[in-house]
Amino acid sequence: MTAPAPVETPAPARVGYGALLRTPGAWTFLAPAFAARLPYAMLSIGIMLLVLDNGGSYGTAGLVAAASAVAQAFIGPQTGRLADRYGQTAILLPGILVHAVSVGALIALAVGHAPTWTLYLAAASAGASVPQIGAMVRARWVAKFSGPAGSPQKLNTAFAFESVTDEFTFVIGPVLATAIATTVTPSAALITEAALTVAGGLAFAAQRGTAPARHPKTAGAERVSALTSPGVRLLAGSFLGVGSVFGALQVSITAFARAAGQESLNGIVYGVFAGGSMLAGVLYGMIAWRRSARQRMLISYALLVLGCSTLWAMPNLATLAIAGLVCGLAIAPTLITGYTLVESLVSDGAKTEAFTWLTGAIGLGLAVGSTVAGRMIDGHGPSAGFLVPIVGAGLGLVALITLRHLLVPQTQQSRTVARSSSATAGATGRSGGSNAGSGQLVGASAGGAKG
Repeated sequence: MTAPAPVETPAPARVGYGALLRTPGAWTFLAPAFAARLPYAMLSIGIMLLVLDNGGSYGTAGLVAAASAVAQAFIGPQTGRLADRYGQTAILLPGILVHAVSVGALIALAVGHAPTWTLYLAAASAGASVPQIGAMVRARWVAKFSGPAGSPQKLNTAFAFESVTDEFTFVIGPVLATAIATTVTPSAALITEAALTVAGGLAFAAQRGTAPARHPKTAGAERVSALTSPGVRLLAGSFLGVGSVFGALQVSITAFARAAGQESLNGIVYGVFAGGSMLAGVLYGMIAWRRSARQRMLISYALLVLGCSTLWAMPNLATLAIAGLVCGLAIAPTLITGYTLVESLVSDGAKTEAFTWLTGAIGLGLAVGSTVAGRMIDGHGPSAGFLVPIVGAGLGLVALITLRHLLVPQTQQSRTVARSSSATAGATGRSGGSNAGSGQLVGASAGGAKG
């Protein structure tokens, strides 16, 4: 008998950015979302420059910026959870108002040389009220591609596009904030940040038609947080390491540029780092990957650690910019893959919350990175701050490698349980009537897994 010809697995379909952007209704939320998320890249560096301009040390500036980032890390996921339940618009509107007032208070306190603890409070309020636009946009893409027209390839391209957008804001944001701070005042940079948040946030909130469906709490049902998933916790932990890279580089590049007498180039050098990530993100989204997302996560994170390992040894701004470019090439692939994985680890009613946990973890890592780097710089000089990303990203890589079995999507877990239950049910049925009760229980388990 002739053996059947092997069935070839078709190559994954590639979805281009053009097709993605032609998705009906996409531009109605993408344009205002860009304006609303640009301030995210301006806030930390704006706070740091404001404190430094008003007599604060690098350590103090890093701590005040850290207060903002820590508050965002812990409050952001709660606003994401509320957005899943009550809708994005209902959560955005009060948050935007609180953010504008908080930034205004921070500026007044810093310029008035108020006690440092008051700066921490104002910065924490400003960070806690930052609109979670990036997570909300990703949730809208999930809603767009969760029906019959959706596909994993479309969602992967959408997440790649969002990562590129994030990185583009980190190219423009620090440059814009630094330019305004050095040519006008640091206060003007933060005023611009607040104005963009209000204008972009209100325009985004007005686009109700593309918002994902609300998932209100039903009577008697227990609301489960996305953080109960071990895989989400692992990814959040690894994103702490990515955040430490952002935070440490912001402080360290600023200190390095000041020590070289070229403070105005601070934003440009950091923009080169973000530009490398943006370039990698564009290319990443154009490839139809055959490797699993879990494998890609491990590879890109390992490359991030490798890229960070050279920053501390750079002798001048030119070589630092080149090293930062190389380091940045691993950022976007890591973020894209992380968001792709986390989307598959939680149910529909917790996706915005899950995205905000990752965004919040980046913010918390940024806070820790900027604080530790600031202390290192005060005690040992600008280059010492570049050791922080190596340690932060290195710990994240160790966690990913050790616990990589937790990054199995729910669909794969369900199929595995279903196959195992079906096989057990078949064996039980063949063993005779004495095990009929067990067979019924196994059958029920299989049905639950498929459901």
